[in-house]
Amino acid sequence: MVQARSTERLLLIESTSNQVNQFGGYAGQTPREFVAFVHELARENNLPAERILLGGDHLGPHVWRNESAASAMEKGCVLVRDYVGAGYAKIHLDASMHCADDAVGQPLSDEVISARAAVLCEAAEAAYKQCLDDSPAPLYVVGTEVPIPGGGQSETKAPETTRPEDMARTLQLTESAFHSRGLDAAWERIIAVVVQPGVEFGDSIVSPYNSNKAQALSKYLETQWTGVYEAHSTDYQTTVALQQMVRDHFAILKVGPWLTFAFREAVFALAQVEEEWLANRAAIRLSCVREALERAMLENPIHWKAHYQGNEDALRFARKYSLSDRARYYWSQQEVSEALHHLIFNLTAHPAPLSVLAQFLPVQCEELRAGMLTNHPRDLIRSKITQVLDYYAVACGIEAHD
Repeated sequence: MVQARSTERLLLIESTSNQVNQFGGYAGQTPREFVAFVHELARENNLPAERILLGGDHLGPHVWRNESAASAMEKGCVLVRDYVGAGYAKIHLDASMHCADDAVGQPLSDEVISARAAVLCEAAEAAYKQCLDDSPAPLYVVGTEVPIPGGGQSETKAPETTRPEDMARTLQLTESAFHSRGLDAAWERIIAVVVQPGVEFGDSIVSPYNSNKAQALSKYLETQWTGVYEAHSTDYQTTVALQQMVRDHFAILKVGPWLTFAFREAVFALAQVEEEWLANRAAIRLSCVREALERAMLENPIHWKAHYQGNEDALRFARKYSLSDRARYYWSQQEVSEALHHLIFNLTAHPAPLSVLAQFLPVQCEELRAGMLTNHPRDLIRSKITQVLDYYAVACGIEAHD
């Protein structure tokens, strides 16, 4: 929000189906509650609500894929209706996942995926017709060639770039499915197709973008379609790679774990600053925030157990430093949250000297010396996150105005 305010641009915030849904999701919020939460943050950060665009990612049966297709799709339709009714304007319709009674051992057919996406769209359009305000009609994103919500797990090789013929088939089947349900107007509001640009990240590796491999896909869009591509898992790409992706028509770049990874880096750095600066003062209790995070992850491994592999040393390392950053699910837990607040309290009451900050947060130290930051731990954390956001801003040709 701070960056959007400084660049005078729109801010796109998306929640996924497993994060926010009609049953609360892992964030404990329904779509309407998430919207209220975002708007309250916007007020606190002096960002007008009309500058915020809300999107729903992977909306469909994913959360309930262990149920029958009929049951999962029914809940997926309620999910989509709730998102649209809450004011979300950008809707990713994703019905690519197998449900409990789908054939095992073979991919879900493109025809089935497209037909289910149309059912979801029909539910979204029905919800929009019931809206009493003058909110704009939903904009849709289709396509499925992405990792599951939460991030990929590949540590072996880069994923294959989507072939133009597969892209064409996706559009053809989706258009046919939409028209068969009388969704002609909705079809005209499909603004993007999710494709695989050949980028991915795992626990410790990043598959870099290769523009040469994406040229056929790029040229297809220039001659055969009027929308753009949406790229997921663009986290940890270089500035040059992100610029190339925008040039090649991957105009919507998703980023998530890189931001929370940067947050974790900043918190861990400040914990080291706290230890170096305050550990020998008898009257001060250290936050021990890193230890609190580790305990929380061990006590409730549900968010990382299926994602990390290896022996105990490898798992201990991954819990802290994996690029997939499953630690992001634990910062709101009470013990971790209290430890973080204590860290912020300690370094607010006893600001660290530049010499110590330079050791662990060198970029932020330079910004502090230049008068761009205050020596407050919250500002230091936000600066670390903004470093990542700035890579995307540069790639999209966005410059700050203040």
